Amino acid sequence: RVELLEEALISDPGPETLHLIHDLKREMIYLRKSVWPLREVVSSMQRRDSVLIRESTGYYLRDVYDHTIQVIDTIETFRDMLSGMLDIYLSSISNRTNAVMKVLTVIATIFIPLTWIVGVYGMNFKHMPELEWQYGYLLVWLAMLAIAVGMVVYFKLKKWW
Repeated sequence: RVELLEEALISDPGPETLHLIHDLKREMIYLRKSVWPLREVVSSMQRRDSVLIRESTGYYLRDVYDHTIQVIDTIETFRDMLSGMLDIYLSSISNRTNAVMKVLTVIATIFIPLTWIVGVYGMNFKHMPELEWQYGYLLVWLAMLAIAVGMVVYFKLKKWW
């Protein structure tokens, strides 16, 4: 399940992936809490001289103890993997947010000077010389278009967009 979750995290990280990571992490904590005392019990059974435990059974207890240690190590490995997956998820969401913010910033940067020009020419003054020009309206449109195209070209050359 951890490996399948890792593949899903790489291909399409979403909120459901985050919930699965947290669920698996919770399971690993539960498993660790369950197995850790078993290690102590098997260790104490292995060390005590009891009439109920034969010497031949001691070999099996050592084997059970080794398996318990392996299970604990595996659980710890999975917990570390899940923590790493959580970091990957947060990084990918952060990268996606940064990409969206970059596009929005570029669009806002293109429209800020255009908004300023429209604001200036939207004022109702009698003595603005450009208002009397025959091609003033066309000239303002061409200037705004040149600014917008120039900024888009600049951003493309800088590979910001």
